[in-house]
Amino acid sequence: MERATIGVVGGSGVYQMEGLKEVKELKIKTPFGDPSDVVVLGVLGNQRVAFLPRHGRGHRILPSEVPARANIYALKSLGVERIISMSACGSLREDFAPLDIVVPDQLYDRTKVRATTFFGDGLVVHISFADPFCPELSQALYTAAQKAGARVHRGGSLVVIDGPQFSTKAESETYRAMKMDIIGMTALPEAKLAREAEICYATVAMVTDYDVWHPEHDTVSAEMIVQNLLKNAEMGKRIVRYAVDEIPDARAHCPCPNALRDAIITARDRIPAKSRKNLALMLDKYLPPEKPARPTKKSKK
Repeated sequence: MERATIGVVGGSGVYQMEGLKEVKELKIKTPFGDPSDVVVLGVLGNQRVAFLPRHGRGHRILPSEVPARANIYALKSLGVERIISMSACGSLREDFAPLDIVVPDQLYDRTKVRATTFFGDGLVVHISFADPFCPELSQALYTAAQKAGARVHRGGSLVVIDGPQFSTKAESETYRAMKMDIIGMTALPEAKLAREAEICYATVAMVTDYDVWHPEHDTVSAEMIVQNLLKNAEMGKRIVRYAVDEIPDARAHCPCPNALRDAIITARDRIPAKSRKNLALMLDKYLPPEKPARPTKKSKK
């Protein structure tokens, strides 16, 4: 069984980096359908890393169409314990300039059409999500960005919208009035699903524009985003290379590995068999072993 402890979810070019060895492509099936693309497995430094292009190679998948449950499940099935999310964002404040890096610590959910949980259909689970990004992994990414030479900001609130359209000026000004710092389309439901899967999750948000609020800068466009993403591509790769060395081996100082411990509300004997089977990766450590079915007696003729 192929294994990796670190996952990277982001642009399809992230895994095309110098120093990545023993590269393999894995096609993984999940109970939630197919992931966005094949998972690229390789060795970076001394770590096995799994790379997954969020929008598929060639950027074929809209933000609201990303199969986030399949993506997170696929990484969980490989043994991934930490996910580094690489994403573009717009800035809602003057001092977060285009080409800067932000490692946010809060999320505000403005999405409406996305599946946000692995659970339901007879299984009720309520995870704690007050601090949506893993603090330990976020600190490692911040340190890695500093070593990579980025202009990086630690902390900030990321508001996530469905897209694919960019914000109106009224929306952009409202988010600024709400003290949001950056805006994007991809961190949710990934962060929620990663927490449910007990995977540490943190974001490297690459600022590409000032959204539509700044009177002295052009309104955000796809062309602007692509140009600045290309400029930031090498920086993103450098951050990942430094991050794999910064991430500690043990997960001792964050709540992520035990997120489900007190979150499963449904009585254990009432959990549907289908849910238990599909989510065994997450549930088995908290549920008693299933009793083997008793053999049926054959009737005498």
